[in-house]
Amino acid sequence: MRFLHTSDWHLGRSFHRVGMLGAQADFIGHLVTTAREREVDAVVVSGDVYDRAVPPLAAVELFDDALHRLAALGVPTVMISGNHDSARVGSGLMGRAGIHLRTDPSACGTPVMLSDAHGDVAFYGLPYLEPALVRDALGVERPGHETVLAAAMDRVRADLAARPAGTRSVVLAHAFVTGGEPSDSERDIAVGGVASVPAAVFDGVDYVALGHLHGCQTLTDRVRYSGSPLPYSFSEAGHRKSMWLVDLDAGGTVTAERVDCPVPRPLARVRGTLEDLLADPALTRHEEAWVEATLTDPVRPADPMARLTERFPHTLALVFDPDRPPDDPDVSYARRLAGRDDQQIAEDFVAHVRGAGPDPRERSVLRDAFDAVRADEAVREVAR
Repeated sequence: MRFLHTSDWHLGRSFHRVGMLGAQADFIGHLVTTAREREVDAVVVSGDVYDRAVPPLAAVELFDDALHRLAALGVPTVMISGNHDSARVGSGLMGRAGIHLRTDPSACGTPVMLSDAHGDVAFYGLPYLEPALVRDALGVERPGHETVLAAAMDRVRADLAARPAGTRSVVLAHAFVTGGEPSDSERDIAVGGVASVPAAVFDGVDYVALGHLHGCQTLTDRVRYSGSPLPYSFSEAGHRKSMWLVDLDAGGTVTAERVDCPVPRPLARVRGTLEDLLADPALTRHEEAWVEATLTDPVRPADPMARLTERFPHTLALVFDPDRPPDDPDVSYARRLAGRDDQQIAEDFVAHVRGAGPDPRERSVLRDAFDAVRADEAVREVAR
């Protein structure tokens, strides 16, 4: 069985102030061409088809075009909803032949069955599982990302065990798995300060096609992120945007090849004083890139963006980070908070105003409060 593993299309999303719909359309064309030329048996999309629960019309039209083109090739498509998608994403297309959309957490143990010359392959779709919203559907008493995914995988393994010996298996999941490297463009899915789940949760299947993190990554030979096909933040400047072309042989052995995706421009992050950035010959290679410039001038220079765009016409982001001693009172509050999650910041605030940090009971209260806020946000996002 040969299939393309992709995810995190985020149709309708912009890159800073630049619309990406044209680049997204180019990616769809590339996906369809690759599916035809490499003679794939299926395409899997592991969540975040859209960038928000109610996408713009142009994004819906592009998605519809992608499915029509894949259906015209006779290539089955299996996809799940992600944390950016509504659970209703594409529901009107469910009846189209060859299009298999999985959005219901309670149905995660019911696979899409596809076949090749060696027999059946079961594709199990695990949509994004917001713990507070799926605990009842999955019979979980204490919701958390690991517990709900473990419950979903128990259903997968139970179904697989009841199938004929030799049935191969693929799981699509949208989650933050331990060992994955995040970027700035994924929406935080942390609950109680714990977002990641161990890869061992997915033991017992032949391949796990992950979505959510935007960098292409191999956690194990059988557990991989495809990453997003396009960049959505400057933290992705070092990414190579691609899809996985996966071959699953008769015994379930995995062979995977990266297939590069077309990107409209490279990304570049440059740092230094304004005069240095304008004069440094080593930066010539970035003159046609989308640029994020961090200025380290002690005093903010006049008209920095206008001057930068004379050399780097596609400068999209300007950051001021003046070089100052660490004890300088003007060092920004944001820098002091960098890398700390909401729970840590709240605990530090308690320690600051009271002179002592929270005790275990108070930490639990804070954690429950953050969980309640996240659950409320998830409910409102689905209802939009």
